[in-house]
Amino acid sequence: MFLFNNNNKIKLDNLTISEAHKLLMTKKVTSVELTEFFLNRIKKLDKKLNTCLSVLNKESLIEAKLADDRILKGETGDLLGIPYLLKDNILVKGIKTTAGSKMLTNYIAPYNATVVKKLKEAGAVLLGKTNLDEFAHGSSTETSAFGVTKNPWDLSRVPGGSSGGSASAVAADFCIFALGSDTGGSIRQPASFCGLTGFKPSYGRVSRFGLIAMTSSTDVIGPLTKTVEDSAVVLQTIAGFDNFDLTTEKEVVPKYLKNINKKIKGLKIGVVKEYLDDGLEVNIKKGIQEALNTFKHLGAEIIDISLPYNKYSIPVYYIITPSEISANLARLDGLRYGFSFKYEAKGKTEENSSEIYMHNRGNSFGPEVKRRIMLGTYALSSGYFDAYYKKAMAVKEKIKQEYKNIFNEVDVIITPTSPHVAFKIGEQVNDSLKMYLEDIFGVGPSLAGLPAISIPAGLSNGLPFGLQIIADKFKEEKVLNLAYNFQQVTAFHKHKPKF
Repeated sequence: MFLFNNNNKIKLDNLTISEAHKLLMTKKVTSVELTEFFLNRIKKLDKKLNTCLSVLNKESLIEAKLADDRILKGETGDLLGIPYLLKDNILVKGIKTTAGSKMLTNYIAPYNATVVKKLKEAGAVLLGKTNLDEFAHGSSTETSAFGVTKNPWDLSRVPGGSSGGSASAVAADFCIFALGSDTGGSIRQPASFCGLTGFKPSYGRVSRFGLIAMTSSTDVIGPLTKTVEDSAVVLQTIAGFDNFDLTTEKEVVPKYLKNINKKIKGLKIGVVKEYLDDGLEVNIKKGIQEALNTFKHLGAEIIDISLPYNKYSIPVYYIITPSEISANLARLDGLRYGFSFKYEAKGKTEENSSEIYMHNRGNSFGPEVKRRIMLGTYALSSGYFDAYYKKAMAVKEKIKQEYKNIFNEVDVIITPTSPHVAFKIGEQVNDSLKMYLEDIFGVGPSLAGLPAISIPAGLSNGLPFGLQIIADKFKEEKVLNLAYNFQQVTAFHKHKPKF
């Protein structure tokens, strides 16, 4: 937990990016020392949590030494020498990328994802890859083929999902920040469950090149951090247009830290009345109301709003998402990599080729992945495409327009992140409807492609919960500004698990 340097005791866990950066730039600690500390912490404690699917012991120390050399030459980048972890559905050249699935057990990535390339150029040090729900299909990190990840706040509870490995690792101080992916809440809900700041940028703000696709129309890569300021730093590095991903847009990327501390007096905050009903845990409802009072005290104006079309976001999401999953996973057959059934029949006919294909997929995909493939294939099939997928896409446009109209009246929207704190492992895994409803506050902003952040807002029976801030597309700076102001006058983000 400590590094003794010139007779000074330096505490290395709990470090934020800005704190670690200051230590590195003042030569009070080296990137190699930081990296060794986190590698040792993972080795010692991760057997309790199962956050990491791979740990890059040799590779990370090489990267750390290169970062130290750059610092000695006078470089000062915000992420230079900072150790991080990466969700295992994001490609790193020459490193195994499983997406939490038996299908990709032996898959070695042939190239770097754009976000990885940018972080390498910035000098960040990759410690390893984190566990996730299989192919990011889930809200608890229980569907991984490589075991359940546990929540450091309570080892009997889930960390959320699908980026549960990344969230659990940051909360347990196995790294200084992590990247996850968010399709309908997969960064924000784990952030809420683990007491972190989790940021989903606007769709098109961060390149998806090198992210194993789940739902191509809503997938976004974003950071899980200890503070809003740290999220701004990471986003600054990974944001921007990418020629390899034409869904990214040539929208100017602002300097996110420039106005992050601007006062929020006069800011109009929309509150969705129907979200603060009896479906919320009592302590969460109380915590959100107290947060609204805090914003009011800081000079913001609270305005009641309604999003009537948003009630259709869950059914719309769970038609579009399985449909796109069905198409995206069609390429995975086990013939090139992953699980492969050794067919014994002599000769290769169309009949036994089909059997091989079905056996490979049947044995290497988990139950949730199979369920979503079947739902999606049904929704896209002849006779049902118009009734399901096409209609869902039409309602999605209505939801997007509804948000667009609301942002003519307010600057941001505040909602709970989740209706409850982290649930027990095994409590919901066999109830698909309950699991899908985990996304109730997350899918609306995802369908509309909006930036949204979850920040810690309190504790309920000793477990953290978050509030969500949403802004109009490419208005990340508004989200960061409001969230930063909240963290300057509260201490919820400083609460730590004891495990």
